[in-house]
Amino acid sequence: MNATLMLQDFFAKINVRQLMAPALVILILSMMVLPLPPFALDVFFTFNIAISIMVLMVAMYVMKPLDFSVFPTVLLVTTLLRLSLNVASTRVVLLEGHNGPDAAGKVIEAFGHFLVGGNYAVGIVVFIILTLINFVVITKGAGRIAEVSARFTLDAMPGKQMAIDADLNAGLIGEDEARRRRAEIAQEADFYGSMDGASKFVRGDAIAGILILLINIIGGLIVGMVQHDLAAGDAAKTYTLLTIGDGLVAQIPALIISTAAGLVVTRVGGDDRDIGTQVGQQVFGNPVVLMLTAAILAVLGLIPGMPNVVFLLLAAALGGLAWWKIKAAHQAAVAPAQKAAAEAEAAAAAATPHESVDASWADVAPVDVLGLEVGYRLIPLVDKGQDGELLKRIRGLRKKFAQEVGFLAAPVHIRDNLELRPNAYRLTLKGVEIGAGEAFPGMHLAINPGRVAGTLPGTPTQDPAFGLPAIWIEPSLREQAHVLGYTVVDASTVVATHLNHVILSHAAELLGRQETQSLLDHIAKESPKLIEDLVPKQLALSTVQRVLQNLLEEGVNIRDMRTVIEILAEYSVRTQDPLELTAQVRIALGRAIVQHLFPGNTELQVMALDPGLERILGQVLQGGGGDASGMEPGLADTLLRETAAAAQRQEDLGQPAVLLVPGGLRWLLSRFLRRAVPALKVIANTEVPDTRTIKVTSLIGATK
Repeated sequence: MNATLMLQDFFAKINVRQLMAPALVILILSMMVLPLPPFALDVFFTFNIAISIMVLMVAMYVMKPLDFSVFPTVLLVTTLLRLSLNVASTRVVLLEGHNGPDAAGKVIEAFGHFLVGGNYAVGIVVFIILTLINFVVITKGAGRIAEVSARFTLDAMPGKQMAIDADLNAGLIGEDEARRRRAEIAQEADFYGSMDGASKFVRGDAIAGILILLINIIGGLIVGMVQHDLAAGDAAKTYTLLTIGDGLVAQIPALIISTAAGLVVTRVGGDDRDIGTQVGQQVFGNPVVLMLTAAILAVLGLIPGMPNVVFLLLAAALGGLAWWKIKAAHQAAVAPAQKAAAEAEAAAAAATPHESVDASWADVAPVDVLGLEVGYRLIPLVDKGQDGELLKRIRGLRKKFAQEVGFLAAPVHIRDNLELRPNAYRLTLKGVEIGAGEAFPGMHLAINPGRVAGTLPGTPTQDPAFGLPAIWIEPSLREQAHVLGYTVVDASTVVATHLNHVILSHAAELLGRQETQSLLDHIAKESPKLIEDLVPKQLALSTVQRVLQNLLEEGVNIRDMRTVIEILAEYSVRTQDPLELTAQVRIALGRAIVQHLFPGNTELQVMALDPGLERILGQVLQGGGGDASGMEPGLADTLLRETAAAAQRQEDLGQPAVLLVPGGLRWLLSRFLRRAVPALKVIANTEVPDTRTIKVTSLIGATK
């Protein structure tokens, strides 16, 4: 009883689909050793033809090679099926061939008589031609493409990984999308490597087909003449026709499978269109090409002695197709213009006042906090109707900014500006330009990170976000650029990355009073008493805003608002000075500040001030009212020059440019050095946790 229950449970867990593949392989292998009747051969030969046609149709309709990732395995199984059928049919031909042309089944008889007219000489020639086409042309070409694609895919993997990391860091994609893209790159390399190996099966199958043909003819002559006492001519005709039919039945599906392999590995481009659609649009999509071809065929058709009817008929067909495409393109171009004109007339009629109306406050348009103005060629990138890619990226940028910085920035208002160049764009903050650049839809920007292995043809430029040397290239050069070490991004990514860089650089200016109040309201949902006691009882909203802006100006995020609020509540009874409050908040956030600059528990390799210079700067601070206005010009110049040199040495060593100073000097030096050395971070001794070790790499102001 227990055994019965165990068997029932076992069969309940078995998936029929999981058994199909092993059963098929075992069946194919068994055909090599078990004799098959002619009817079974007809069934399996027909199945072989059907499966080859199915594979060809799938190859025609896949959007990209990875959509048919199981193709190398299918290639191996179908090759094994053909070889098993060759063995099984050879056994039947040699054993039963003397009984007549249908001894090996109706399929072999049909291919041996109908396709080649019963002439074994013609059959041999046709078989050899088909085999050479398969072996020399299609299989060899497909194998070479798969080999080169596999090598280029492996070479391009580092560049593609860098592009994914760049999109992830810029907030254009999430962790799940980045993981999916990395898996797709690895799968692509595995696919082309498998195709390179699988193509060898097809080439071996073609060679085996020729050898099997020769062996079957020679074996048939020997069997017919020696064992069945047939005349040499009769034996040659009987067994050769059967062998030719057998070879054609196997080679025609092999040719179809090889063609499918060539179609899969020669796919270029990542658009969601099958091969038929691509051929129709790219080969027959240009009416000028069709008109020129029709004209040439018409001229050839008028030459005496030529097949005039055929040439003129095809010329008329191509000319008609060209005329139809020109007419369709004209209608497609005119229809939007007519619609826009009608809408403009309707809007003008609706806007026409019946009487003079005075100006009102509605005529005063507020200035956008963040704005993106684009030239007319960039409009498709931001058009909702065309599902503009840049719109999705901007939404992702705002979400990533809120997660990393700690508050929700104002939305980006996008509008077209006909005063800009067609491919130009401009970024504005409160109506003032803070960034500009150019982007070319349909092209890619290859950015040189500093270690590329060659040059590319294209338009030299600079990455608008970081100023790195770059080249605008055609999409067809993308893989080559990856191989050479370039970071390749499309036009929408260029604009989005520039916008992300600008937003992060001006985070303090984006934190207005409204954003500060919204941030406090958000925190009040979890800690209402904490916010109620602080604002406005202890501190004004403007003071809290100023403290948060001070943090953002120096690249300190405000995600840990609970700590910020608690420190402000604690020290607001002693002082209302935003600078002093900022210093106390920085001390409380010191662990996070240092962790951001020096991840992990690594040693803090920092720059420091010479003790003598510290005393001088302390005196300047006391006598100058808290800023650098009282600093002697020579001292200021020396301080700037030596700090810039030390910061450059730090960056050359792969370390962040961090200056460690006493707490009283931190704000003074941070503001004074920020413009000359933008990458410099100034931290106070009191901000460094006790658990971290410090190593001074250079002293600024030390006597030489």
